[in-house]
Amino acid sequence: MAIPKVIIVDDHLIFRQGLSTILTTENIATVIGDASNGKEFIDMLDQLNPDLVLMDIDMPYMNGMEATQKALEIMPDLKIIAVTMFGDEEYYYKMIELGVKGFILKTSGINEIEKAIHDVMMSESYFSNELLRKIINSIGHKNNSKTSTKALITERELEVLKLLCAGFTTDEIGEKLFISPKTVKSHRSNLLEKTNCKNTPEMIIFALKNKYIQL
Repeated sequence: MAIPKVIIVDDHLIFRQGLSTILTTENIATVIGDASNGKEFIDMLDQLNPDLVLMDIDMPYMNGMEATQKALEIMPDLKIIAVTMFGDEEYYYKMIELGVKGFILKTSGINEIEKAIHDVMMSESYFSNELLRKIINSIGHKNNSKTSTKALITERELEVLKLLCAGFTTDEIGEKLFISPKTVKSHRSNLLEKTNCKNTPEMIIFALKNKYIQL
């Protein structure tokens, strides 16, 4: 995988500078720009062509939710990871609905940041277990039918679902279950339809909240 081009969006200069230094020094990503709020970010998006954005949620002038929505209207294939603090839980589900591919805490270590960027660049999703627990506790149940859905999910699909919730990638799930990545993707598509979820992050939260999986 080529080193991704990244923009960091956060209203704290010291955080942007620190994260940029880590990503560059560890050869995790090439930081091509940074912005102190969503408006600055959207203004520079036309001039730059990032692969991925590390997006703060709570910012002045234009917050991370609005910036995410506008950015994905401009660049639908842009990958966005929310970089968050505890206390932002009320925004998590909205960010997922908008198309954010993952969440990492601002207190995350280098290894977690690197894994999050790697997984999202490989078209996977990424959530730390710590954040998942917060999401489960903080967001109310969606109007999905647990009983009817559970009856429709096959044993193999449940195996795939458990591994998705555990943070395994498509290739890793295929290796563990001795099936092809294409078959894993097929199971994931069926699960999305059966759970009435729009994307994998939403489905993971659905599964955890409805106790298909225990962290």
